[in-house]
Amino acid sequence: MVKREQESTNRPDNTAFTQQRLPAWQPILSAGIVIPGFVLIGLAFIGIGVALFVTSRGIQVYQMDYTGEESNSSCHKCINPQEKNCVCNLDFSIDTMITGPVFFYYSLSNYYQNYRQYGASRDDNQLTGDLDYFKTPSDSCKPYVYENNIPIVPCGSVANSMFNDTFELYRFVNGEKKLVPFDGKGIAWWSDYNVKYRNPSVTPLKNAFNGTTKPIFWQKYAYDLDRSDSANNGFNNQDFLVWMRRAALPDFRKLYRRITDQEYENGLPAGNYSLKISYNYPVLSFGGRKKVQFSNVSWMGGKNDFLGIAYLVVGSMCVFMSIVMLIIYAKFKFPDE
Repeated sequence: MVKREQESTNRPDNTAFTQQRLPAWQPILSAGIVIPGFVLIGLAFIGIGVALFVTSRGIQVYQMDYTGEESNSSCHKCINPQEKNCVCNLDFSIDTMITGPVFFYYSLSNYYQNYRQYGASRDDNQLTGDLDYFKTPSDSCKPYVYENNIPIVPCGSVANSMFNDTFELYRFVNGEKKLVPFDGKGIAWWSDYNVKYRNPSVTPLKNAFNGTTKPIFWQKYAYDLDRSDSANNGFNNQDFLVWMRRAALPDFRKLYRRITDQEYENGLPAGNYSLKISYNYPVLSFGGRKKVQFSNVSWMGGKNDFLGIAYLVVGSMCVFMSIVMLIIYAKFKFPDE
């Protein structure tokens, strides 16, 4: 008797919704619906694919490798591990103007930022400015938690491997070298700068790092990454934020700077240029390559031929399958009608 009362108590209310008696509609997938549907979807995908592909092909990209492995490269002298603070120059010419706005990227290849243990080697509590984790970093940061028993801030493999080559661009004008100003503001995601990463509420910021040390491969402390702009330091440093957003593929590029100076608002003019590189980041030990890239963007973003090709392939397959289904339907169904 008790069991029946319990079953009655657990039974859903006798309503149309709980008893699944609401009116419903289920489409009947007939040839007259499926075949035109495939055609319309295919044509829509082909149209989008053509637009994406044409737009992507119109994006200008100028790329140079500066790994320095080749003996005739100007950066060859910098690949020696004993060479510290090495500076090399890449002289190049642009034949046609790269229309603005122009973005400057660095590119790495054979670099697996998506490796699970690498991505997990970080302390998110530390990166939100929690001072408790400055003194006692999480064990998830292994192997970069302590150096000589002093806590590392920021700890972990991702922060420790931060890209630290720096660049200066010069343009030759009437035989003189003229600096092309870089703009490093706003290159990181808004959500990273304003939500995900926060500096400790300590003034001056340097005091928050007392009793800690910098990552092993860093040349500067986190609070001193940008000496020209005090707001661009700590965990809100733009270059740091760009690096901490890990790439999904082993060959990737990351935004380094924009060229937004009024003189170059229409783009980077044709002419002769020189790129001064402070060569600090080793890649040959794991078979990697380093490149720099000048590029503009469009309404679809950066250059990406794959997206347009993917739409074209899927759209063509839909149209092809609609033709196949029409032939089958005509062959096996029309005589019976």
